[in-house]
Amino acid sequence: MPDFPLRKTMILVEDIHHDGGPPPELPRRRAAILALVKNPFAGSHATDLQSAMEDLKPLGLMMTDRLIEAMGGCEGIDGYGKAGLVGEAGELEHTALWHVPGGYAMRARLGEAKAIVPSSMKMGGVGTRIDIPLGHINAAYVRSHFDGMEVGVPDGPRADELLFALAMARGPRIHHRMGGLAAEDVTGTDGLR
Repeated sequence: MPDFPLRKTMILVEDIHHDGGPPPELPRRRAAILALVKNPFAGSHATDLQSAMEDLKPLGLMMTDRLIEAMGGCEGIDGYGKAGLVGEAGELEHTALWHVPGGYAMRARLGEAKAIVPSSMKMGGVGTRIDIPLGHINAAYVRSHFDGMEVGVPDGPRADELLFALAMARGPRIHHRMGGLAAEDVTGTDGLR
């Protein structure tokens, strides 16, 4: 059973009050939580990685709970995404360990979330930043919720570490006006529309 000792977490919260047009009735909130963990696969090649996803599920749930708290509760959260960043002694495939623990933790806590959790993966050294893509939690085709949040930790990931990140949003982009499927028209049966 691989061990992923946690070195640190960081939470970022932003409230967007204005984006060049009139201020919205309520600001849009986006938040992300990042965790730096030791990569037990750094420096070697392991053929079985998939079973290690189970070992990361408690981290995914803890991060999700803290992120929901930072968002001020579940109500109104309608966007999410995840990302993984591996230090240079690892391999890109190690970031894929985050697919199940990160994605399914948010779905479990947010209830009826149907859409795939958008994801980005990358390799980089200390201070590398990564964009977490965001999409609507119930329908991938809701254009007003296509977004991203750039994150990073100044002292990570070290060569033998992984950075795992989750992000959530409440509301569409400020001043969205690109048409497409409206959030209020989502049927939420297949995760697409």
